[in-house]
Amino acid sequence: MHMGKMERDAYTIRLARSADLDFLAEIETDAFVTLRQVLGVEDEGRTVPRDKLQHSLDAKLLLVAVDDLDQPFAFLAAAELDGAIYVVEIDVMQRWQRKGVGRRLMQAIIETAQTRGASGITLTTDRHVPFNAPFYASLGFQALDERQMPAGLFETLKFEIDHGADPERRVAMAPWF
Repeated sequence: MHMGKMERDAYTIRLARSADLDFLAEIETDAFVTLRQVLGVEDEGRTVPRDKLQHSLDAKLLLVAVDDLDQPFAFLAAAELDGAIYVVEIDVMQRWQRKGVGRRLMQAIIETAQTRGASGITLTTDRHVPFNAPFYASLGFQALDERQMPAGLFETLKFEIDHGADPERRVAMAPWF
């Protein structure tokens, strides 16, 4: 029997389990190669500290995409911030990129936020990288100016800039529901 593309690329989005934490740094490092190529930087990138991932796991805000062997190849870590769900990190391994995995992870966290009665979804990202701000815009997110940002989101963006992020490139975003 001939296996179609959809069957070959079958995967599931589920809540992460403790054992999945061991795979997330590898996923993040692999995904960063694409970003490094787009930005033309030599930086090796940094991975989300394990305690932050554990916090997302404990809050039931750590989602993984797993293949048919239940092996994680993508994840989305989030946290509660300002009554909203803040997307801390989203990464997809290179061989799974451009297949809708990131979109499905984002849709899953949006559903989680709605189910929990959160005030919305927020994130910070790079304004210019095509699979960052333009990708989120395709999901209904819009850039926020200072007046539109809740205090925690403003502090998060300020922290990123204070720790080396380019203020011309960083942007806070939220969808308009």
